[in-house]
Amino acid sequence: MTGVTLVGLRVVREVAATGSFSEAAASLGYTQSAVSRQVKAVESALGANLFERGARGVTPTEAGLAFVRHAADILSSLDTALREVNALRQHITGCVAVGAISAAAPSLVSRAFAQLADEHPHVTVSFVEDSTPGLLRQLRSNRLDVAVVGVCAGPQEHDLDGLRQETLLEDDLRVALPSRHPLATRSLVRADELRHESWIVESAVGDSPYYGAWPTLVQPTITHQARDWSTRLGMVAAGLGICLLPGMTVPSAPAGVTIARVEDRHWQGHATIAVTNEQRSPEADAAVAALRQQASDLR
Repeated sequence: MTGVTLVGLRVVREVAATGSFSEAAASLGYTQSAVSRQVKAVESALGANLFERGARGVTPTEAGLAFVRHAADILSSLDTALREVNALRQHITGCVAVGAISAAAPSLVSRAFAQLADEHPHVTVSFVEDSTPGLLRQLRSNRLDVAVVGVCAGPQEHDLDGLRQETLLEDDLRVALPSRHPLATRSLVRADELRHESWIVESAVGDSPYYGAWPTLVQPTITHQARDWSTRLGMVAAGLGICLLPGMTVPSAPAGVTIARVEDRHWQGHATIAVTNEQRSPEADAAVAALRQQASDLR
């Protein structure tokens, strides 16, 4: 089986995923001829055709499907082994302080912490939940090593100068509606259809921004304020109004709540980013890597 290499495994898996030699080549950064050679080498080593070529691309044969399934397992195991070896090589044993906005805590940050504990069991993690301005202040005063914050596209209202930034999720806001709401039968609503709605918003703390009404609405009607997502969503389920919901928190929506996307050409969207100081520790690097991986899985 000397003809089956790791490169061959990755190429065959990518061809099966894309259904195209050319798309697989573009994804992997190879030429199409190199992809073809790798597939032929694997087929030759196995003594079986892995793909059926057609006018609209390629589809895996029965042998191809079996091989791709095992190739994915092999590559996944290899990635895990490399992470474990890298963790042992680095032998990270320090502490890392991570802060996050409430929207990122239940899914993104929690999963990243689980990955960090698995890959670096001797790293001690502390966590705080705060608004974006509060987290940035703590980061600049060295009380935090990593801050997971939300920023709007376009001109920034927050001072990020001198900080390292990494985009984790570019996630448009959604609107949470009572399931009995007239708009709840639709997956996409226009922003102007929300202008007369009653909004349930996040409580402001000092000068901190919060999840309020839809960003481009003028003088929206605010009926209730609540600090926690669970409280706001509970109010929505009870029919007391509607609220904003970042895409990464959609799985936390309870029964009685329907989620819809909003069409608004005047709004540029927002992103969830990881922010650190320019010089950061190996522990902070590991935390950012875990956040990056979990964000990729949430996309």
